Amino acid sequence: MISVRDLTMAYGSFVVMHDLNFEIAEKDIFVIMGGSGCGKSTLLRHLIGLREPAKGEIFYQGENFTTTPLEKRGEFIRRFGVMYQSGALWSSLTLAENIAMPLEENTQLNAKAINELVSYKLALVGLSGYEDYYPAQISGGMNKRAGIARAMALDPEILFLDEPGAGLDPLSSRRLDDLILRLRDSLGSTVVIVTHELASIFAIANNSIFLDTVTRTQGATGNPNNLRDHSENLAVRNFLQRGEAESHASPSPP
Repeated sequence: MISVRDLTMAYGSFVVMHDLNFEIAEKDIFVIMGGSGCGKSTLLRHLIGLREPAKGEIFYQGENFTTTPLEKRGEFIRRFGVMYQSGALWSSLTLAENIAMPLEENTQLNAKAINELVSYKLALVGLSGYEDYYPAQISGGMNKRAGIARAMALDPEILFLDEPGAGLDPLSSRRLDDLILRLRDSLGSTVVIVTHELASIFAIANNSIFLDTVTRTQGATGNPNNLRDHSENLAVRNFLQRGEAESHASPSPP
């Protein structure tokens, strides 16, 4: 589905990450992981075309996304659905209006068909009956789910989710993980997720890349459960085993 070759990301002369090489297969749940400031969200922005590589190329199903002229990138982008960190819903629009917007702008569907699709997408994420609510009237977890519903509005081949579990309590985060798995299985989408949440990584990901802040390149790629137990890279193991270290730490003296 996606092939990244020799990718270098930079802001001017500052190199964020260099020489990234990885593959994302169809129907993967692929996690971009690493510590704070390693460039996880920056990599996602490169994958969806919001930033240009300093070096390297990105391919979608064998087609070179990087060298495609900007005016033709819309053909690629229409295959993407993106949920940004906070959900990024328009606060002045209801949930139904937020989800209807991409349908109104990119299809010839009439109002009745759009309303039916909007209700269906909200039902998929467990928000049936919330069409007329505004983002400020619902919880953070519900905002995240509404953001995913909007990302799915055009039935994308690939869903990009930026920190979907950030700021959620453990129960809401677990429900969101279950939702992502159900959507992948029912819709057949490939899912690319930025996260540092270990519980989510182990619960849903079958493929991943670890971005190393020290070397400024990838530390490993592959199934995170396998990387946790068998990676030869100490930084990768420390990142993925940090939960175990915390759970076995001795209590502080009174």
